[in-house]
Amino acid sequence: MAQVTLNKVVKKFDQTEAVRGIDLDIADQEFVVLVGPSGCGKSTTLRMIAGLEETTAGEIVIGGQIVNDLPPKDRDIAMVFQNYALYPHMTVFENMSFGLRLKKFPKAEIKQRVERAARILDITELLQRRPRQLSGGQRQRVAMGRAIVRNPKVFLFDEPLSNLDAKLRVQMRTEIKKVHQQVRTTTVYVTHDQVEAMTLADRVVVMNGGLIEQIGTPHELYHTPKTRFVAGFIGSPAMNFLPCRLVEHSGALSAQMGGGLTLPVPAERSATYRSYLNRDLIFGIRPEHVTETRSYGAGAEFTMPVDVVEPMGMETMIYFVVDGAEVCARVSPEAALQPGERMRFMADMRHMHLIDPENDGVIEVPASARVNGAATAA
Repeated sequence: MAQVTLNKVVKKFDQTEAVRGIDLDIADQEFVVLVGPSGCGKSTTLRMIAGLEETTAGEIVIGGQIVNDLPPKDRDIAMVFQNYALYPHMTVFENMSFGLRLKKFPKAEIKQRVERAARILDITELLQRRPRQLSGGQRQRVAMGRAIVRNPKVFLFDEPLSNLDAKLRVQMRTEIKKVHQQVRTTTVYVTHDQVEAMTLADRVVVMNGGLIEQIGTPHELYHTPKTRFVAGFIGSPAMNFLPCRLVEHSGALSAQMGGGLTLPVPAERSATYRSYLNRDLIFGIRPEHVTETRSYGAGAEFTMPVDVVEPMGMETMIYFVVDGAEVCARVSPEAALQPGERMRFMADMRHMHLIDPENDGVIEVPASARVNGAATAA
């Protein structure tokens, strides 16, 4: 087990800069997930840690040792790939033990390590089968077992669940989390699925365009995003964004959107936001903070015609349009109306965000004005 550090790491492919001077510290035994859209540099970063790609500049340190010039086999890492990469002619036991046999480990130790990993992954009864006799989830467990038996300093996962169906992905997420709780090895995991990132990680690294946008716990990224990109990328459905102008009336601030919609700003935010008065900004609020009107809780009420209704079972997504921009609300199934009907909504403004379009940064609210990750209500 070991700490992993990236110092000003750059990767260029000809004139294309895939990774643009990133810094990252991953603590010993920490589970860190790199997440972002295709082409953001997350897989390239993982491959540089593994030694499968050379760095153009910067240093990669594993366990206090600079590993830039070390081949992958000497970095004491184990990697789990998207495509399993199992030998079809070998049994599960032979696949899991292959790396140990190459290194001439004693047979008794090999057997002990494989059986321990099989128990952790609940695949003991599969040890004599071949890959063609396994389901996709079982094959991925075998690939994980092959990594576990090596007892490396660092586990690297490159989108390992992408080939699985939705139900199996959820199950395997739980399995991976259980494994990490038992085998406390430093883990770097790459995915494009933000739900996967949020459910697995101790900390999430959000990447965009070869840069790190923000690093934080899932709670921090969800409730206190630093940029519009992070605010929109983390969360499903995505955060709603509306152009707005900050206005003042009788000493109170409001966010004035198009279509005649104006929502009051919580008093605790007034001091922070006042310098942005009469400026064009972006108003952000998550769907779960736009609901049907309720008898409890504080919120700003408004009425809009329903555009689209998406029943989800325990909740219903309602879409409506504000001055050409689509807005999603999460409501109780019993409260949902039909398309074309006018519905009364309530926006919980304690959870609002304002974004400066000049730099796409979320205007930070002091911690004293927050409760449970959101600003307190007026």
